[in-house]
Amino acid sequence: MARTRRFDWDNLGLRIVSGAILAPAALAIVWFDPLHISFLILISVAVSMLSYEWAVMAARAAVARVAVTMTAAVLGVVFLTYAGHIWAAVAMMVLGSLAAAAASRGVTERRFDAAYGVLYVSPACIAIIWLRFGIPEWQTPSWQGAGWTVMLFATTWAADICAFVVGNALKGPRLWPRYSPNKTWSGFFGGLVGAAAAAVGVAAFLMHLSLAGAGLIGLTAGVATMMGDLWESMLKRRFGVKDSGDLIPGHGGLLDRVDGLMFATLVFAAARLIVHFGWAH
Repeated sequence: MARTRRFDWDNLGLRIVSGAILAPAALAIVWFDPLHISFLILISVAVSMLSYEWAVMAARAAVARVAVTMTAAVLGVVFLTYAGHIWAAVAMMVLGSLAAAAASRGVTERRFDAAYGVLYVSPACIAIIWLRFGIPEWQTPSWQGAGWTVMLFATTWAADICAFVVGNALKGPRLWPRYSPNKTWSGFFGGLVGAAAAAVGVAAFLMHLSLAGAGLIGLTAGVATMMGDLWESMLKRRFGVKDSGDLIPGHGGLLDRVDGLMFATLVFAAARLIVHFGWAH
């Protein structure tokens, strides 16, 4: 007889405490940062930590070399994007991936694993910098980018929380048992509802955006959040690790915390582009 899974109250408690500390700090940095310095520092620190976690997983025999190379490459992408040089940032991403592969030469069997770290993290960095600041030619008010970024954070956090709570409460069929045996279809749909509701809630107070449009963005970003989570689960299975690290209690490493966010950021960047040019009308 199969053993009934109990609700994971301990893990939920750790997640609540971690979120109660980290979420207000992140939102404050997004909203109250007229000089853009705090947000850029936040992204730079996150890039450094993600690079280290990736190097530990993908290139254990060359952690320092790969982590430093990946950090330098992705930070180059970040600051080129902030300066408005998107194509130069893309070129830096490609060159950085080659440099990461070269840094792992001779000490890892699969150099593409080191290179993929740059290709994995950089697009999300381009998207979130672009989402928060736009491009200089737009001359849009800073609060618009802040509103989009707050909606991104709220949507992905709601998707993660609702998926965890609903999945643990209702359980049911597994979503992708081969790579992520603890995730269920009930959690998946619970996460989608939470993501859509969060997007609508933020749009109602902060955005010049129709609630129907916000709901569609939230729903699409919710799917992306779940896919990002599953993708990272597959990567961790490939590298034979349970978590990317142990930085955040209840979550694991930073990559475990932002895997879904990295995918959802691309959806939000596309949504802002569509709204800005009026393609949704």
